[in-house]
Amino acid sequence: MRVGIVSPYSLTVPGGVQEQVLGLARAMRGLGHVARVLGPCDGPPPDGWVTPLGNSIPMSANGSVAPIAPDLPAQLRLIRAVRDEEFDVLHLHEPMVPGATMTAALIKPVPLVGTFHAADNNASYKFFTPPLRWVASRLDLRCAVSDDARDLAQRNVGGEYEVLFNGIEVERFAGAIPWPRVAPTVMFLGRHEPRKGLDVLLAALPSLPADVRVWVCGEGPDTARLKQRYAGDPRLEWLGRLSDDEKRRRLRAADVFCAPSLRGESFGVVLLEAMAAGAAIVAGDLPGYRRVARPGADGLLVAPGDAGALGEALCQVLVDPALRGRLVASGRERAAGFSMDRLATRYLELYERVCAPAPRPHGWSRRGTPTAGYRASPRRRSGHGLST
Repeated sequence: MRVGIVSPYSLTVPGGVQEQVLGLARAMRGLGHVARVLGPCDGPPPDGWVTPLGNSIPMSANGSVAPIAPDLPAQLRLIRAVRDEEFDVLHLHEPMVPGATMTAALIKPVPLVGTFHAADNNASYKFFTPPLRWVASRLDLRCAVSDDARDLAQRNVGGEYEVLFNGIEVERFAGAIPWPRVAPTVMFLGRHEPRKGLDVLLAALPSLPADVRVWVCGEGPDTARLKQRYAGDPRLEWLGRLSDDEKRRRLRAADVFCAPSLRGESFGVVLLEAMAAGAAIVAGDLPGYRRVARPGADGLLVAPGDAGALGEALCQVLVDPALRGRLVASGRERAAGFSMDRLATRYLELYERVCAPAPRPHGWSRRGTPTAGYRASPRRRSGHGLST
């Protein structure tokens, strides 16, 4: 099968959607299918099977910044690419985001599968619901990464959704070479913005042992303020944005992965990555995190925004090797159930469903053409030609 996977976000900027898109393509290619990724790229594309659509423009969204490419040249590159590649199906991640995915839905060159990731309130839904409902109606099948993501999409654009888990490439995390370290280590990875809760983790520092190191990975609008405020604490290491390889190696080395998010997490992929790498989990008690880290079994979950509870949970895991060992063992087993290969297989089944020709009645058409046994190519079926 020839599959085109479209991302509205820059594939050279770290992000959960981008990781799902690239990982899914790798898994499908490993299963023997032709899979290409199309999306913005700010610099060289991350692999040879990625078709870059141009540079991105940072746009505020969901309390964060989304690197999207809504400009006309990017849309023309997308249209040319899907015509040249002759895909059997296009898989659009976040199809309601302006840019490549929305353009693909508008032109609808082949059957379309859309996956909805967002779980928090979205201004575009609030102000542009009628046209977004029409865009969503172009999808042949709608998927969501969690119940929260499904509920948000249903409230705003209606429709029925298949809920599929996000996947992780388990072997890439479990087999990474651990990063060198000199002390017990807590790792934070995320954008430095209010909803990710970095402020809460830093406020919990007085509760942590003096010999602990805290790796603060990522960057964002709060970086300068927080670095200045906590400049005197030698336990902090501000690492900035990490490459994919360094991220996996540091997760393999960390004793604890801390995700103190306050809201807006539809699915805890980063928790699964840390679990696969062998880090114990301490995180905010959010529905999206509960779906992957079972409280008390795969991680300790605390009330979002409670620095005291977060510090206490971190200390428990750091000073109790037996507890940490139980969390790590359970987490690894849990992560194995969310492998990208399993997710790719499930999506391939859905692609086959939307590409199957519609049943036609036996007998003769009004033009005198026999209809029994007719099978149309997915790219030639009515309703899937390029439209304007």
